[in-house]
Amino acid sequence: CFSWRGMPADGRYAFLVEWLDPQAQLVRQYMLFYYTVDRTIEMDDVKNRRKFLRRCEFPTITFQDLFVGGTVNVYSRELNIVDYGDEFTKNAMEKKSERTLALIKPDAFLKLGKIIDAVYKDGFRIAQLRTLQLTRRDAMDFYAEHEGKPFYPALTEFMSSGPIVAMELVADGAIQKWRKLIGPTNTFTAQKEAPNSLRALFGTDGTRNACHGSDSTA
Repeated sequence: CFSWRGMPADGRYAFLVEWLDPQAQLVRQYMLFYYTVDRTIEMDDVKNRRKFLRRCEFPTITFQDLFVGGTVNVYSRELNIVDYGDEFTKNAMEKKSERTLALIKPDAFLKLGKIIDAVYKDGFRIAQLRTLQLTRRDAMDFYAEHEGKPFYPALTEFMSSGPIVAMELVADGAIQKWRKLIGPTNTFTAQKEAPNSLRALFGTDGTRNACHGSDSTA
């Protein structure tokens, strides 16, 4: 049953999830349904097309836990959320999300795996990812707002000194969420004020500081 606004009357959201069966060493797929009206869940076995878990209360899972790239635990099964289960869920989730540009700078390129792990752990979805090499002109254009400042020459030289990774991140409040994850601009300040931030963990100084955070949407 659907309401006149197009939303399921029972507030049902659907997500495709995967679970690695340690006994069979197989990845099993399920459709996980979450009902916002009473915070219940149910699951269908995708391959066998049958009910796997009947609708029941499951207070340890909240709506905020459900996003592509995230994980939830259902009766000791760690489920990876790999896709939306229907168009309604996809449209609803993408409308409530914000997008931002994130850059992994040359000094942190070899730490990409650890940074991506942190990105997913913090609840982001990576919509796009691209590795590229900036020319000096590319770097100058990208940081044009800083032209004339003392650090501008060193910054543009550094940003064109090696490969970088550009990501489009999606999450609720993605801009501020990413800026919080990377921490203060100066690595030394980050190590004091936000020791678990990406700049504190992987940066070197105020210029070679691992990551770039945009203050506008991607």
